Amino acid sequence: MDHRLANLHPQAAQLDVRYDAVRRQTEALAAGLSDADATVQSMADASPAKWHLAHTTWFFETFLLAAQVPDYRPFDARYGFLFNSYYEGAGERHARPKRGLITRPRLDEVRAYRTHVDGAMADLMARRRGDEALAALVVLGLHHEQQHQELLLTDILHLFAQNPLRPAFRAPEPLAVGPAREDGLGWTALPAGVAEIGQDGSGFCFDNEMPRHETLIRDVRMANRAVTNGEWIAFIEDGGYETPGLWLSDGLAAVREQDWQAPLYWELCEGEWWAMTLRGFQPVDLAAPVCHVSYFEAEAFARWAGKRLPTEAEWEVAACASGADADGGNQLASGRLRPAPQGASAGLAGLYGDVWEWTASAYLPYPGYAPLEGTVGEYNGKFMSGQMVLKGGSCVTPAGHVRASYRNFFQPDKRWQFSGLRLAEDA
Repeated sequence: MDHRLANLHPQAAQLDVRYDAVRRQTEALAAGLSDADATVQSMADASPAKWHLAHTTWFFETFLLAAQVPDYRPFDARYGFLFNSYYEGAGERHARPKRGLITRPRLDEVRAYRTHVDGAMADLMARRRGDEALAALVVLGLHHEQQHQELLLTDILHLFAQNPLRPAFRAPEPLAVGPAREDGLGWTALPAGVAEIGQDGSGFCFDNEMPRHETLIRDVRMANRAVTNGEWIAFIEDGGYETPGLWLSDGLAAVREQDWQAPLYWELCEGEWWAMTLRGFQPVDLAAPVCHVSYFEAEAFARWAGKRLPTEAEWEVAACASGADADGGNQLASGRLRPAPQGASAGLAGLYGDVWEWTASAYLPYPGYAPLEGTVGEYNGKFMSGQMVLKGGSCVTPAGHVRASYRNFFQPDKRWQFSGLRLAEDA
């Protein structure tokens, strides 16, 4: 076994408790969905909720039970083909754009699959208690499932947004909205120098966060909060989507081909902007961070504002220097499920919640990076091409996935995630 996998999280204490908590959280998120809700796929980038429930289970069945329990009997041998995502080393798989055609197994059968695997995992963890290599692989699977908890929510939002009835995923509590912020942006200076970024080995991390290494930071100032909806409306009203000089070539092509006129889910209703949310159709909160914008849109806005996007190194160094609490903020545990207005301009606000923040950095390996050995090594490294890095966390990010070194990544035209931006400028 790759020794670096064991170092991802060396503690095996209370592993069964953590396993149960994560698995129950996934079930709780999907509890209110009908079989139809959980089966439909709204676009090729999204997956049905039923697929998320099954795929996260397939991960444990494939990489732990089938690999380490000689007499393990799979729930259904055909599920490996249906619920593998992109792991070439694990065999053939069903095409991603056709996941919504998997009407069978039914949702209740997928839940029975989860119960079957959970029982076998409980036996394995009990027999191998204290096995740190096993614990590391289980913890990797749990963090993988938490990533899919966030994807389940973003994918359900995209699905429900296609429905003219505008169904709410959770109780459609009216969103209290106020006027646009008038305080403007505050700025925090980040002095030039050589800094270290990447995980320091103090806790769990994915392999793409390693190794920790030195990088050069130039004098830069970071905005003390994310760009708001009110500020984005000013961009729209100033012709931001119609001004070619603000856009990268591929970005302008996306604007024209996909008819972007505002962030995803926004609609102009009698002169006021509204948006689809996980709590139904709501008026846009002018003071809250803008979200569901692509890298192309974020980069164009920064250019319009006379600023730029921070690099991932600048963002990470600034976040570490700020002393911000990664366990605080508006994340999934808050239950809000929508970005909230961020704090005053003193210090860096909203780093670890509300919206993932696009950076100017392409998603590339760190110096000295090597993927994990075996099929689990396909987890991150194979995607280091054509994607941009986002930092921080969003209002639907689970606990444990908000830290300065975390590297989220998507193609620059993607906008169905809770993605926004924070500005930077050269000092």
